[in-house]
Amino acid sequence: MADSCDIGNRPSDPDFNPSDDEIASLLKSSATIAIVGLSDKPHRDSFIVAQYLTNHGYEIVPVNPALAERGWLDIKAYPDIASIPGDVDVIDLFRRADSIMELVPAMISKKPKAVWLQLGIVNNEAASLLRYAGITVIQNKCVKIEHSLLIGG
Repeated sequence: MADSCDIGNRPSDPDFNPSDDEIASLLKSSATIAIVGLSDKPHRDSFIVAQYLTNHGYEIVPVNPALAERGWLDIKAYPDIASIPGDVDVIDLFRRADSIMELVPAMISKKPKAVWLQLGIVNNEAASLLRYAGITVIQNKCVKIEHSLLIGG
């Protein structure tokens, strides 16, 4: 079994990320964030990030087929991106890098301002397709950390 701290487990570098000023502007101008892979387990990073964002005024749209029946903290959850009604400003992904490509068509159809791949997630091929569709892409960064650093939390 490989050591989880093995340097070989690190993701490749993002081919491009917006500047801190662009990320801060995106976060300030966004109100609705769909979190794909949101967990209902309080110790999971996705739960902690969603709770932080909720506490900072963002409307969270949980996306997880396991939560679609019961929701997340009394918020209606959706089984997939295509099921989300209305617009979202940001789609935040807590999914393995190798599963991102299958989400690209739905994300392009949803037309968010940005797609955010959380810390440790890089998929440059998917990012290129999303940018070509006019969507800002942030990779290998945590939205909670960036919000706290750039806006304050």
